[in-house]
Amino acid sequence: MSHQVSVWRAAQLLGVARGVLQQKVRDGSLVLNDGWVSTDVLLKLYPDAQLEESGLLERVSQIRDEAFGKRLRERLLPSQEVLAQRLFAQSQELADVRKHLQRYHELVVGLQQDIRQQLDQHPGAADWLALEQQITQGLAQALATEPVDMLEVMDDMLKIMTAQVTVRPSGHQFPVEGRANLLQAGLHAGLKLNYGCGNGSCGMCKVRVISGEVAKTQHFDYALSEAEKAQGYTLMCCHTAASSELTLELLEACDPRDIPVQMIATQVRAITKLAPDTVLLHLQTPRSHRLRFLAGQSVQVGWTLAGHEDASTSYPLASCPCDERNLLFFITRNATDSFAQRLFAGDIKQGSTVTVVGPSGEFVLAEGHRPLVFAACDAGFGPIKSLIEHALSLDAAPSLSLFWLATRPDGHFYSNQCRAWSEALDQFEYELDTHPDAALGAWQIAQAMRADLFDIDCDFYLAGPVEFVRALHDELRTSGVAESQIASLVL
Repeated sequence: MSHQVSVWRAAQLLGVARGVLQQKVRDGSLVLNDGWVSTDVLLKLYPDAQLEESGLLERVSQIRDEAFGKRLRERLLPSQEVLAQRLFAQSQELADVRKHLQRYHELVVGLQQDIRQQLDQHPGAADWLALEQQITQGLAQALATEPVDMLEVMDDMLKIMTAQVTVRPSGHQFPVEGRANLLQAGLHAGLKLNYGCGNGSCGMCKVRVISGEVAKTQHFDYALSEAEKAQGYTLMCCHTAASSELTLELLEACDPRDIPVQMIATQVRAITKLAPDTVLLHLQTPRSHRLRFLAGQSVQVGWTLAGHEDASTSYPLASCPCDERNLLFFITRNATDSFAQRLFAGDIKQGSTVTVVGPSGEFVLAEGHRPLVFAACDAGFGPIKSLIEHALSLDAAPSLSLFWLATRPDGHFYSNQCRAWSEALDQFEYELDTHPDAALGAWQIAQAMRADLFDIDCDFYLAGPVEFVRALHDELRTSGVAESQIASLVL
């Protein structure tokens, strides 16, 4: 029997990126019915799909093999209370279906008996005989065992382990896995949510529950009014999905101007030397004050100590907004950069207090489902890394390509991350190039793009020194790429 699932659920069941299925919808090879897709259509489109290799069954096997270890339970399964609520709701649904089936069966059997009585009273009535045969055959077909739809079984399992949340009015969807609260799950899915403290004190992550049930995950101090409670408002940071499907009403940030400027005193968590002239600076915000930003944006990073001049510089973030407490920056040695000078001189150490102010900038990922092409030069890899991680959390792009130019031998200071993405993700590919001249290196990258990507409708993101960005931008425009499909950040 055919079963209707959302595109999001279909991607999970088949183990493919959601963007791949959306691309098939656009080219007409996959047809939706009011936003839903039939499992029959999916199996025709993917006849060789091996359900046993899907992410869900791997998780189930892992749970069995590790005997429900504590760490695995917390990552993959909801709490016992939430799991019990979802199982109870599904049991109720099953009981209702059985009740209806029993009533229909009794109705058909009653009709069959009445027809037989009519046949006993009127043995020659051909119409009654034909009707009796039709009901008997129909009942036999209804009671016959049909092949099990594995996608439907998998969908039922997913509803217990992973809740699906739909956001109104945007229509965005995201899963809630393990013991994550709604805010954590939404941020990991790449949604631009409104939030503040993350611990139930400020009320900025307040949303209205339209349908479904939520369960409290932690105590919160913010007091909802009686009117808000009556209308179904709750805090995303302190609740999770108790039902397998949940619909929330909330407003998401549409562009960088919707993100307010924040000032946060952070602590230096680590300073890691990646190359002779490049370090990875890891700042951590307080639990009660996290930085809200969009992937690709920058912040002003400042440090002050008695006896020293203020050191402050704007740096693009190299971390994903889904981890808003841990802020990463790639910082290179620069004689004109006061903060970098203090950092490389050893004045700024682990445990030092560093102030961040922001975010700023409009070098952010655009809405859409086109293939994404990223080009970075030297430390321009920082904001590009943030964009790539955000794109991966959205799971909307059918493919991601990275071209990273280094103008010095140690310029590919984070190449292991590129290798890890490539090995883990089928839709990600990268190329590392080296050239001492940024402009000529940009031309070199443009030729590599021309061979594979210029005939594809892509979105391009460029970050690096002005000569690199300008040269590559001009090459793209000359090749016919629309200005609206090119985003640039000059460092």
